Amino acid sequence: MNKKGKALAGVFAVLLLILIVWAVNSIPEPPADDGSGPSQRIVNFDGNTISEEKNGKIIWTVTAENIEMDIDTKDVALTNVKAIYNYDDGRTVELKAPKATYQEKTHHLQVIDGVEGKSSDGGRFSCKEVEWLSDKDMLAMKGDAKIEYEKEHIKASGDRIESTNGFRKFKIIGNAHLEKG
Repeated sequence: MNKKGKALAGVFAVLLLILIVWAVNSIPEPPADDGSGPSQRIVNFDGNTISEEKNGKIIWTVTAENIEMDIDTKDVALTNVKAIYNYDDGRTVELKAPKATYQEKTHHLQVIDGVEGKSSDGGRFSCKEVEWLSDKDMLAMKGDAKIEYEKEHIKASGDRIESTNGFRKFKIIGNAHLEKG
């Protein structure tokens, strides 16, 4: 090969090397996942039920028109829900609401966006949201919470009403009002 051919091959080799370096350096980095955004791994169920069990007994069951579950965290968003809480004495509390959320890590269930409910012993309930605090075995009604037992002639209202026994005994917190008789 003559000098001109060698020079041309050298220029071509340098250009090829520059092209390879440019191609490797111009590949974009994938965006870093800082954990603050929603997972892209969501599964949807229509007309399904979730529940929590403790010592072989079902504590609560939630049936929903639609359930979205994050596959990575196991957290759940539910729409058009009916939640039933079961107590050791056989009584139940049934709640209905447009939405609910469940966090797998804490076993925290929130029934939200206007909750209406009733108990198997004649109680009626309403509030903005109800949360199940698993670590305390407590239901807490929040936001314009109201309870009425017609048979016992009891009406109670407050900012928050908490109970560990299906609202047979309860604690009213904030703007408490109780009528009996």
